[in-house]
Amino acid sequence: MSLNIKVYSDFVCPFCFLGEKTLSQVIEGKNINVQWMPFELRPEPSPRIDPWNDSSKLNSWNNFIKPMAENLGIDMKLPKLSPHPYTNLAFEGYHYAVELGKGNEYVERVFKGFFEEELDIGKIEVLSKLAEEIGLNKESFSQALNTRKYKRKQEEALKKAYEEANIAAVPAMIIGNEVLQGITSKENLEEIIKKQLLKNN
Repeated sequence: MSLNIKVYSDFVCPFCFLGEKTLSQVIEGKNINVQWMPFELRPEPSPRIDPWNDSSKLNSWNNFIKPMAENLGIDMKLPKLSPHPYTNLAFEGYHYAVELGKGNEYVERVFKGFFEEELDIGKIEVLSKLAEEIGLNKESFSQALNTRKYKRKQEEALKKAYEEANIAAVPAMIIGNEVLQGITSKENLEEIIKKQLLKNN
C-alpha cells in the first residue's frame, strides 16, 4: 500500500521550494503518493510580498535560506520581481494540470520558473508557456485561466486548508498520521517517512 503525503505550499514561499526539492529527493524510488495542496500566503487583495523592500526578509534570505539552498545543492535565486505576484492563477492552473495527470510536474515547473528563472508566475502567458513545456495544451490551459474556470475550486481548496486542516503556515506536510509544519532537514524527513512506511505495511 502506498503512503499518502499531503503538502501545503505556496509558489512564492522559498521554504516551500526547498521543501519540494528535499521531498522529491527523499521519496525517489519509494511507494509514495504526493498530493499538493494550495495555500496562498497573500491572497488577493492582501498586500503582496515585497522582500526587496523588507530588511527582515532580506536578512532571512541571506542568513538562512540561501545557505540552506547551497547546502542542498539547489540553484535558487530571490526573484527580482517586486512585489512578488499573487499565486491564485498559478494554483488555478494546478487544478487544470491535476485533471490531466500532470499535477506534480506542474508544481515542480512553476517552482523552478519562479525561484530559478525569476519568471512572473502571476501572468497567464508565462504560466501557459510553462504548462506547454510539461506537455499540456497551451491554448486550452490559457483559456481555462482567462475564463477563471477553476476559481471556485481554488477558493474551496483554500477554505479547506484554513478551516479543516488548520494550516497556519507553510510548508506543511501530512505524512500518514503525522503532521509536520515548517522546513525540516532531509535526514528528519527521511526518518519520518521511513517510520510511516513501516506503519503502512
